[in-house]
Amino acid sequence: MAVTRRKQGMYGYVELTNPPVNAINRDMRQGLLDAVKWAEDEGLERVILSGAGRAFAAGADAKEFDGPPLEPHLPDVLNAIETSHVHWVAAIHGPALGGGAEIVLACRYRVAHPKALIGFPEVTLGVVPGAGGTQRLPRLVGMEQALALIPTGKPVSGVAAKQIGLVHEVDEDPVAFAEMTNSEWLGMAVPVGELNTGEAAPELFAAARATADQKMRGQIAPQRAIDLLELSMTADLAAGMAEERAAFLELRTQDQARALRHAFFAERGAKAPDWLTATPKDVASVAVVGGGTMGAAIAYAMLNAGLSVVLLETDADGVARARDNVEKIVAASLKRGLISEEGAADRRARLTLSHDYSDAGQVDLAIEAAFESMDVKKQIFAKLEAAVQAGAVLATNTSYLDVNEIASALQAPSRLVGLHFFAPAHIMKLLEIVRGDATSDEALATGFALAKTLRKIPVLAGVCDGFIGNRILARYREAADTVFMDGSTPWEVDEAMVEFGYAMGPYEAQDLSGLDIAHANRRRQDATRDPNRRYIPIADRMVELGKLGRKTGAGWYRYPGGNGKVEDPIVADLAIEEAHFAKITRTDYSADQIRHRLLLAMINEAAAILGEGIAQSAADIDLVTMSGYGFPRWRGGLMHYADTLGAKEVLAGLEALCAEDPLVWAPSQVVKDCAAKDIRFADWTPA
Repeated sequence: MAVTRRKQGMYGYVELTNPPVNAINRDMRQGLLDAVKWAEDEGLERVILSGAGRAFAAGADAKEFDGPPLEPHLPDVLNAIETSHVHWVAAIHGPALGGGAEIVLACRYRVAHPKALIGFPEVTLGVVPGAGGTQRLPRLVGMEQALALIPTGKPVSGVAAKQIGLVHEVDEDPVAFAEMTNSEWLGMAVPVGELNTGEAAPELFAAARATADQKMRGQIAPQRAIDLLELSMTADLAAGMAEERAAFLELRTQDQARALRHAFFAERGAKAPDWLTATPKDVASVAVVGGGTMGAAIAYAMLNAGLSVVLLETDADGVARARDNVEKIVAASLKRGLISEEGAADRRARLTLSHDYSDAGQVDLAIEAAFESMDVKKQIFAKLEAAVQAGAVLATNTSYLDVNEIASALQAPSRLVGLHFFAPAHIMKLLEIVRGDATSDEALATGFALAKTLRKIPVLAGVCDGFIGNRILARYREAADTVFMDGSTPWEVDEAMVEFGYAMGPYEAQDLSGLDIAHANRRRQDATRDPNRRYIPIADRMVELGKLGRKTGAGWYRYPGGNGKVEDPIVADLAIEEAHFAKITRTDYSADQIRHRLLLAMINEAAAILGEGIAQSAADIDLVTMSGYGFPRWRGGLMHYADTLGAKEVLAGLEALCAEDPLVWAPSQVVKDCAAKDIRFADWTPA
């Protein structure tokens, strides 16, 4: 049963029981409605409502997301709870999210564990609250707080909920507190729906809309949520809830909601493949080789997870630089309130910095995070293999290099796995786990276990140049450079992709990372580059001019005084010059044409990656592109977006572009297969 109930004296105890997180389904809604009648028939004084296990109720049951709404509907259930003659008391521990938080609002009295989590994340799934959240919350906590919670989807702790008036009390044992609550207090508690929202200045809504537009650009639901909150000031509860319900039902069937649900399920399903049954090594201590920006951030991610870390550098000066790099991250975390001074001291105590590899002799895992040079990495792994214990797993953080070649330098290549972190490594959620030809199942399983420890999203990748993400990124940049040379500017390309939903376009992003990084990678590929493939030399000329991006004050854009970017006519002239040298007649691309080319280029490359087995599924490619490369989450990731276009349309677009360059635009076999079979990329499987 999704709802259990029992009577003890004049008290009724109702418990939500749909493990693991008490998701709200039809059975639970019916059980709650039945419990309302039961409590009234029994003449109870109060009902104490709680959740079984580790949650109160963490939102709607995902199994019902794509089906039609089933009676009884949650708004009707909650209205019954709120208007009941029996006082319902919410005893909240763990998450009370979405519909779970709306249940809380319908109760007469609310008590929460200090670490409970109460929130309305509906906008992150492309919808708005559908059972009174936008109408009851401002009546309870005021409009300013409601605008801080609902359009952002951010939850609050039990302690914070007490501070803003969302719950009456906080206690370590909410059920026991609910039992002891004075009956007079319950009688004095007014149903939330009978409270007044009050007045809020137009500037408050304007600020909320600006924040939503900035942080959730292109998304419909946050703005609709703000509309509904504003409505609560003038509409009575019934009228406001009717408007809210209509908006909820409309939004849940739209593309954005489908895409965000897909992203949600893909992230929830990100785990080790079923065939990987090996027991991972228990990792309590980690060595990180390289104390630069990336290595220091990887080390800090390990410290955040409670692990002990040995950070290795080449000499004393390198150790000092590594210490400074870690301390910068500690200082930033302190400034943002992410850690306390005690937390900072604890992290420092678990960190050892050294240039002596023997200090890493007892670690369980060693991660190389050095410069992208095959020779350098082979030298490091020779030292690591000699220094660490025989059972330790070895990992490389390489972004592009051949994991198999790195492993060949080891006496035991089965120990090596690729762990490709994304910058900044202590913040970015994605972790590409690269399986080399010799990688043991234990090493691979250890990578997935580490991802869980670090709370990262793991994606299994095969060995190729750039793995999944950087290989797609390279094709994205190649297509952008071709458009730039043949008739556009970096800022026009960037603007087109920002309009699509990226936080920044490919050129501004490259200015952030540094043009020298991509330049070094191109030089590494010179010997193996197909001579028949068109090469765009503009970026090489940028490096020759010293225009390396933000760090030099100028890249594709200029950054005068270290402030915001400005367009640079010199850069635009470079494309005109190179087009002249190549005898190309430039054209004027529209924003739609730019997007068409760049997106088809990425989709085709991703389909090839899928066909080669580098990625295990289209959903894995979606995770990589969303979590590591800025593809708009509300479009569901690259391959989900491709499925909204349809394989036939993708194929037709590629075939049309083949007229200008049959080598670069040749459709992958996976695109052809999906078009011929009229199936989604998500449903494609190897023959």
